[in-house]
Amino acid sequence: MISTLLSCSKEKDVIYDVNAVNVDDNSIDKSRSKTTSEFISIAYADLFGTTISQSDLLKLNTVYTAFGDKKLIEDRIIKNFLNNSNVNVPVAYDVDTSAFVNAAYKKFYNRSANAFELYYVKEQIRLNANLQPIVLYYGLMTSDEYRYY
Repeated sequence: MISTLLSCSKEKDVIYDVNAVNVDDNSIDKSRSKTTSEFISIAYADLFGTTISQSDLLKLNTVYTAFGDKKLIEDRIIKNFLNNSNVNVPVAYDVDTSAFVNAAYKKFYNRSANAFELYYVKEQIRLNANLQPIVLYYGLMTSDEYRYY
């Protein structure tokens, strides 16, 4: 009988504290296309850190509207911006490549790179010594995702 009393005891109530976690939704549906003026203005602001002049925006908007192949003219606009000597593109990658890639995705896509994107881009940088940040910027800015909100 004494062994029965000692072996049976009331369980303690245990409370587990859970830390709040902020989760980014990387699968946001970007379904709204940027207008021509928005595309040009945002691309300019992303690369130069300032707003485009009204006259330059009007010229580029006119060329964009008049040209039949929209993807080709978007490509030319981005190349033109990237070849400008005043563009704000790093000359080399940071020591922390993950931070650089995530910063680029935040800048151009307003989201963090997912695990696959981060791995793939870091591998491309590691395997291709000639892959400069300007080429990565060009690839991100000419993608379909950059054209949408």
